[in-house]
Amino acid sequence: QVELVESGGGLVQAGGSLRLSCTASGWQFRTNAMGWFRQAPGKERAFVAVISWTGATTTYADSVKGRFTISKDNPKNTGYLQMNNLKPEDTAVYYCASTRMASADENEYDYWGQGTQVTVSS
Repeated sequence: QVELVESGGGLVQAGGSLRLSCTASGWQFRTNAMGWFRQAPGKERAFVAVISWTGATTTYADSVKGRFTISKDNPKNTGYLQMNNLKPEDTAVYYCASTRMASADENEYDYWGQGTQVTVSS
């Protein structure tokens, strides 16, 4: 069993930065891939980024490529999403999730956090 808790969301102006954290309990986090997804108001939840369990492989949605960086600190059971050059269209609730094999498909994920709100003002 893995429990995930996100933190680090907030209100930021366009062009600013935020770093989201995802703290996990349960040993499986260390051997699982971790993904970030987001859900904007009135829209379906969408893939943002995923990192393999070793951290060797990362994949990003085109909309965040070059601006967001996903990372994972296995000894600390914590994952991160560094978000730079934020845009108003990045406003959403951000969720971290855990799965055995890295995937952009949310249906492949077994464990989810409760989400953290990110609001980017113009």
